[in-house]
Formats: sequence, structure tokens, C-alpha cells
Amino acid sequence: MYLPSFSLQGRTAIVTGAGRGIGRAIAVGLAEAGCDVALVSRTSADLEETAELIRSCTKAQTYIIPADITSKEEIAHVFAKVTRDAGNLDILVNNAGMNIRTPALEVTEDQWDTIVQTNLKSAFMASQQAGQYMKEHGGGRIINISSVGGHVALRTGVVYGSTKAALIQMTKILALEWGQYDIRVNSVGPWYFRTPLTEKLLSDEQYMKEIVDRTPLRRIGQLEEVVGPVIFLASDASNYVTGQTLLVDGGMSIYGF
Repeated sequence: MYLPSFSLQGRTAIVTGAGRGIGRAIAVGLAEAGCDVALVSRTSADLEETAELIRSCTKAQTYIIPADITSKEEIAHVFAKVTRDAGNLDILVNNAGMNIRTPALEVTEDQWDTIVQTNLKSAFMASQQAGQYMKEHGGGRIINISSVGGHVALRTGVVYGSTKAALIQMTKILALEWGQYDIRVNSVGPWYFRTPLTEKLLSDEQYMKEIVDRTPLRRIGQLEEVVGPVIFLASDASNYVTGQTLLVDGGMSIYGF
């Protein structure tokens, strides 16, 4: 009687940055929970690989949509295609993101603009599109993939951390404004997971040791460990949760000296 449903059967999601890493894992996880998934990133070949993974283990429908998510016009095209072809949109996962690790005194204007546009501007524009559709169709879920780096300070990450902190605050404001439309907006903040973005860093034994020493669970995360929190926030199990950031960090953010 009291066990809520984690099933996403009959729902449709858009996942940005779905071609690799965390985005790919989330897309496959949503499909395994019963969701049809629109896969969005710049690179068609990566999206095809994600779609093939989904087809190999589920009966979910996939929609492959290569797009530059920093372009308002291309984002509008993504939403128009999904709502036309799938007939509905229930979930948006703003996962696309990037980092250029640079000491603060060396950050260039181009680096600032590139990271802000990818991590923050694109998430807002996609959320705006989703919010308009969901307002008119009875509600939905928006899940922003932020970072523990938006919650605590990390070295050489001033632009990245600033965008992720802004994404956490954006999550709260959108939740406040759109709750009246039954739109729930939450975020997930990962720590270190082995992805194409982090592979080079984590191959450095000393760097890996520093990460593990800073993490109470004494290891980095496994990709499937991000999926569960996203499924929770996308499903009826989180019906009374909005404006929150769930840190998936092995306890790193509670670390003290």
C-alpha cells in the first residue's frame, strides 16, 4: 500500500549529453524503467551506440537527435521533434556539461563563455522549453545533473563550479515558480565517476588517491549508482520532492578536517 511506483512505463524523456558517460547510463536506466528516450548530443555516432545499448536490453523507443544544445534554435527543434514524434514529454534530464580545468588567474574569456553556455545556458533554455510544454500538458519532471563541485570548492574549477552552483540555484527557482503547474524540478550532484571526461585524471595514481582519501566510502562511483537517484526523481516515488539537490558523492561533501 505504501510502496510508491518507480516505473516509468508510458513516459517519454529527453536526455542531453546522452552519447557518453553519465548521460548514456541515465538514458539506458530510464529505458530499463519503461521510458521512451530521446537521445541528444552533438555526435550521431555516440547516440547510435547508446540507442543500440537500449535496444539490446529493452523494448523502449529511442529518438536520436544530434543537436548543439547551446543553440536556442536547435533546442527548439529537439523539443518540436520529440513532442511530434513521441506525442508527449514527461521528463527532461539536463545532463550535457563540460569542464576546462584551469587555475582562476589563467581562465580566458573563451573558456568562460564555452563552459557557461554548455553547462548553464543550455540547461535553462531546455528547461524553459520543457516548462512551457509541461505547463500546458499537466506537469512533468526536470532533473538537472549538477555536481558536488557546485556545493563545495574544488581546485582549478572556478568556471565549472560556478555554473554548477548556479544550476543548483536555478533548480530551486524553477521549482518555486513551476510547482503550481505540477512541474517538479530537482538536481543530482555527482562526485567522481569513471567517464570519458574523467578517465585521464583518474589514471593518475596520486590524483586517484587524493579523491579516494577525500571520500568516506573510499572509492569513486559506479555509473549505475547515478541512475537510481535519477529514476527516483523521475518517478512517482518522488511526488512530494521538488527544488532539491541529491548529492551522489560517497559522502565527500560531509568531509571535514
